[in-house]
Amino acid sequence: MTANTAPEAALGVLPKADGSAKYSHAGYTITASVNGPLEAQRKDEHPNEAHVDVIVRPAAGVGATRERHLESVLQSSLSQIILVKNFPRGLIQIVLQIEETPENDYVNTKLVQASVNFPIMPALFQTCILALLSAAVPMRATATASVVAIVLEGEKKKTVVDPTPKQLQTAQSVHVLAFTSHDELLLAESEGDFTVQEWDEIYETAKGICCRPQTRKSGAEMVLDEADVAGQADMRQFIRSTMEGKVAADLHWK
Repeated sequence: MTANTAPEAALGVLPKADGSAKYSHAGYTITASVNGPLEAQRKDEHPNEAHVDVIVRPAAGVGATRERHLESVLQSSLSQIILVKNFPRGLIQIVLQIEETPENDYVNTKLVQASVNFPIMPALFQTCILALLSAAVPMRATATASVVAIVLEGEKKKTVVDPTPKQLQTAQSVHVLAFTSHDELLLAESEGDFTVQEWDEIYETAKGICCRPQTRKSGAEMVLDEADVAGQADMRQFIRSTMEGKVAADLHWK
């Protein structure tokens, strides 16, 4: 799978789970299952809200420090958009299986660095959102995520969306940002050296991908619009169109 392919998704791929999704983008393929609300174990019980349990399983071997860090970031972010107070003493379990990764992604990961985790975060995050929607888990909003890096090309700096593993090795800084469907910043993870002006540029770039306003266009206008944003997927529209396709398929018999 090439890193520049458009995102692809399928819902309901695991029939025995309450909800599931398979998502592919930027060289990553992730499958997620969601079960819940369930009865939480005594150690995970909270009297006023549900516990969100996120489990990340690597493409090869067993989970280690890298997966624990990803689980912590995802759990913190998802707990903010899931209506956990609707299910006191409950449990919502999300299991993510990494199936494919870009070439060299798992090289020298025993020495875990933050930038190693950054590229896969948006794929994991989008898969979680799709699986939660598939399971009809109540949420206050949906969310989308993107990874952006500042790469040096000679003496010039370039902002790159979905950087390749090779670009990440020489990147000046790497950033992962997630926005809710209300255009609120949900997640911001950064690593490297950058100025306030560079951060503002990163913020606007990621927000343009995650929160692109919807306008109704047709004919030549739509073609020109697609040409202007070539290589940058509209993630909010992607989530919407994926759910529309699933609903249309489920109601086709009617």
